[in-house]
Amino acid sequence: MNKKDWYRYPAIFEYDDDGISISFPDLPGCLSCGNTEEEAVKMAKEALALHLYGLEQDKEDIPSPSHFQDIKPASKQAIILVEVFMPPFRSNIENKAVKKTLTIPKWLDDLAQEHKVNYSHILQDALKEHLGVNDKRPE
Repeated sequence: MNKKDWYRYPAIFEYDDDGISISFPDLPGCLSCGNTEEEAVKMAKEALALHLYGLEQDKEDIPSPSHFQDIKPASKQAIILVEVFMPPFRSNIENKAVKKTLTIPKWLDDLAQEHKVNYSHILQDALKEHLGVNDKRPE
């Protein structure tokens, strides 16, 4: 499966008194909502990127987007083309900090505190060296 940088999918925006519901006909389960059109577009982009990222991670096929003319909106619905640029989204998720708990002897902790050691940096550097990687996640 090839990861693409850009994805464009039609979304159905359904307008109701309590906000806008968003669904993607080609991506079952990819749903979102917003109170305003601006918020709905933002939420639609986020939902689309997250859904596609999940498909990529699971190595599932990503369906081709439908053509606009093939989607027939009901009343109070509009078809909106939603576009996402995946590289920064992938980077944000993959470089998100993850908290880990570890145990070290008290004497080592005392010594490290005396020297104002930053545990996160030391652990990251040691893991990278141990795994033979640099700052970028290996593909």
